[in-house]
Amino acid sequence: MSRLSSQDANNLAKGVHSSPFSVLGKHREANETIIRAFLPRAETVFVTLDNGSSTELEKIHDDGVFEVALTTAVQGYRLEGEADGNRYSLLDPYCFQSAIGDVDRYLLGEGNHHDLYRVLGSHVIELGGAKGVVFSVWAPNASRVSVVGEFNHWDGRCHVMRSHADSGLWDIFIPELSEGTLYKYEILDKHNNKLPLKNDPYAMYFEQPPGNASIVFDSRFGWSDDDFLSARGNQDVLTMPISMYEVHAMSWRRQSDGQPLPYRELAEQLVPYVLEMGFTHIELMPLTEHPFSGSWGYQPIGLFAPTSKLGSPDDFRYLINLCHENGIGVVIDWVPAHFPSDEHGLGLFDGTHLYEHADPKQGLHVDWGTLIFNYDRPEVANYLLSNALYWIREFHIDGLRVDAVASMLYLDYSREEGEWIPNEHGGNENLAAIQFLKRLNELVHAEGGITFAEESTSFPAVSHPTYAGGLGFTFKWNMGWMHDTLQYMSRDPIHRRHHQNDLTFGLIYAFSENFQLPLSHDEVVYGKGSMLGKMPGDVWQKFANLRALYAHMFAYPGKKLLFMGCEFAQSAEWDHDGSLNWDCLQDGQHAGMQRLVTDLNSTYKDHDVLHSTDCNGNGFEWISCDDAEHSVFAFSRFNIDKSKELVVVCNLTPEPQRHYRIGVNQTGQWNELLNTDATIYGGSGMGNTGALLADDVAWHNRRASLSITLPPLAVVIFQPVN
Repeated sequence: MSRLSSQDANNLAKGVHSSPFSVLGKHREANETIIRAFLPRAETVFVTLDNGSSTELEKIHDDGVFEVALTTAVQGYRLEGEADGNRYSLLDPYCFQSAIGDVDRYLLGEGNHHDLYRVLGSHVIELGGAKGVVFSVWAPNASRVSVVGEFNHWDGRCHVMRSHADSGLWDIFIPELSEGTLYKYEILDKHNNKLPLKNDPYAMYFEQPPGNASIVFDSRFGWSDDDFLSARGNQDVLTMPISMYEVHAMSWRRQSDGQPLPYRELAEQLVPYVLEMGFTHIELMPLTEHPFSGSWGYQPIGLFAPTSKLGSPDDFRYLINLCHENGIGVVIDWVPAHFPSDEHGLGLFDGTHLYEHADPKQGLHVDWGTLIFNYDRPEVANYLLSNALYWIREFHIDGLRVDAVASMLYLDYSREEGEWIPNEHGGNENLAAIQFLKRLNELVHAEGGITFAEESTSFPAVSHPTYAGGLGFTFKWNMGWMHDTLQYMSRDPIHRRHHQNDLTFGLIYAFSENFQLPLSHDEVVYGKGSMLGKMPGDVWQKFANLRALYAHMFAYPGKKLLFMGCEFAQSAEWDHDGSLNWDCLQDGQHAGMQRLVTDLNSTYKDHDVLHSTDCNGNGFEWISCDDAEHSVFAFSRFNIDKSKELVVVCNLTPEPQRHYRIGVNQTGQWNELLNTDATIYGGSGMGNTGALLADDVAWHNRRASLSITLPPLAVVIFQPVN
C-alpha cells in the first residue's frame, strides 16, 4: 500500500504539488526509509544503494510516480530507470539540501546582496559529494517554478524547484548536469496558469538566435592583467587623459562573408588599431544579450551575459584582457533604465509585475515600447546593483557608461500632463531611481570603477559626490557642448559671426560638472548623416571644418569620446548592419583626418595642460572670445599650478588671417605645436614655420603678444619654447 496519498500523487503527476521536496527523494518514516521519485517516461525504476544492492520501486501512479520502503538506513543511492527500451542512471535531485543560506535570503530581502549573481542563476558546483548544477531564481508570486531543458524533455513536472516562501527564492541542485546545458524556467503563476517559458535573469550565456535558451556556463579564463589593475587603482581619473573610442562591436569591421568579427578576432584587430590611434579607452556599446539587433543592444534581455552572437563569455574576457595588456581601459554601455517586453524576458516574470511597475504611467516607456524597472523594490534594485558589480569583478571592466539617466530621474520624462504620477512630495523626481543611482556610484567607485552619465538635462550635481548631495557619477556627458558646437559648425561660415555665443556659452558651466565631450553614435544615425556630412561648404571645406571641430574638442576642457568611423571622416551615416567604410582611407583627405586624430590623441596625452585641468576652472582662460567679425577664438590651457601653458587659436572662416595678434603671458620663443591645416592632414599647408618671437606689446590684457598666421577653417596650438 502506498504511503503517499492519491492527492499528492496526482499533484506530482500534474506538476502542481506545493512542496515536492517534502514527498520526493529520501524520507525516514516509522523505522523505514521511503524513496520516492517522479519519472514520467519510466516503465520500471530501481534504486541501487551504495552497498550495491538493488530494489525495484513500485509504480503508484500511471504517470510515473514510484515508491519503495526499505527497512535499512540509506545514505547514498542512484535511481536506475528504463524507458522505451533504454536504461539510464541518475542521482536523485530531491535528496540534496538547498545551496541557498539564511544570509542570502536576508540580504536579498533588504536589497543589499552584492554577490547575488553568485547565488542566483545557474552554477556548476559540488554539493553532497556530487558535481552538478544548482539553479536559483526569484519568483515570489509563482505557485511553481521548474527547470526545463533537453535533460528532462522540457517537461516542467520533472524538476520542480524548492520554494523559500519567506524570500520568494526557488532552487534545485541537479546532479551530473554540466556546463553547456540549455535550460529555461517553466513558471506557474499564483493561479496555476502556465506562463511562457522564461530565460534565467542571471544567466551568463545564451543560445544563439533563433533559439533563446539560457546556457550553463563555468568560466575557466586565466587573467594576465594584474599590472594594469594595480596601476588603475592609483590613478586620479579627474586629472588623467581619457580619450574614448566608442565601438559597436557588431559593425566595426566585418568578416569577408559579412558576418561580425567574433570577440577574439575583434580583439586581435581592434586593440592594435586603438593603440595606434592613441585612444586611452574603448567604450563598447551594449554587448549584453539582446533579442533585437536593431536596438544596438539598448534593449537587453540578459544583463549578465555578453552576447553569444560573438562568442562565449570567456571570449569576451579575452578581449578585455588584451586591452588591459596593452594599457587600454574598457568601459561598457550599461542599460538599467528599461528592458524589452519579450515574453521570455523579465516582463510579468512570475505572472505579476515583478521587475517593472504595474501602472503604465510608471512602468512603460512609450517612446521605446519598453518596461521601466521598479527601483522601489529592494530585490529589483539589488538585481541591477549586483549586475554592475558583476561586470567589474568578473570581467575586469573599468567603468560603466549609464544609458538614459534622464529617463530614470524624471517621472514625467517624455510624458504629457496626466500621463505620470507625482512623487510623495508632488514633484516629478523619481526618488527611488535617484537613491538607486547614488548607491550604484558608491558601490562602483568602491570597486575601483568609474561611471559616466548620459544625462541631457540640467539636473544638479550629477557628477558631485553623494556625500555632498550629488548623484555620485564620475563624469557627465556634456550634451550642451555637443549641441551648441555642432549647431555652430554646421552653419555656413558667413553666418557664424552672428552666433559666436554658441562656442562661448559653454564655458559658463564647463566646470559645474566633471564633463566628458561626446561625439557619439547618436549624432550619426536616424537621418542625421555623418560628421563630415554635417559640415558646410565644398569637399575641401567640409574636411577643414571637421578637422577644426576635432581640434577644438581636444583642446576644450573635458574628457573626450569619439564614435568609430568619425576618426577618418566616414562619409556615410553609420549602418549597424554593415561594416565601417574602411576603403575610404585610400583617399588622402580621409587618411589625413585619421592622422590628425592620432596626433590629437598624442598631443592630449603628452601635454598635461590639456587633461590635468579638464575638471578644474583654473586650467582655462579666454584670450579672445569677442572677435565675432572674424569668427576667431583664442584661449589658454594650463596645468594645475599654471607652470605650463598652451595657447589655442581657432579661425572658423575660410579667410586666412595674416599678422593676427594675440596676447600671451610670456615673451620669448613660441612654436606651432599643431596645425589642422597642415598638408599631412589634407590642409593647404598655411601656418607658422620656425620659432615665433613674442614681443613686449601688451595685448588682450596680457603683457606680451604674438603676431601669427591663422590658416582658413583651422585650429592652431602654440607652445612656449621654455
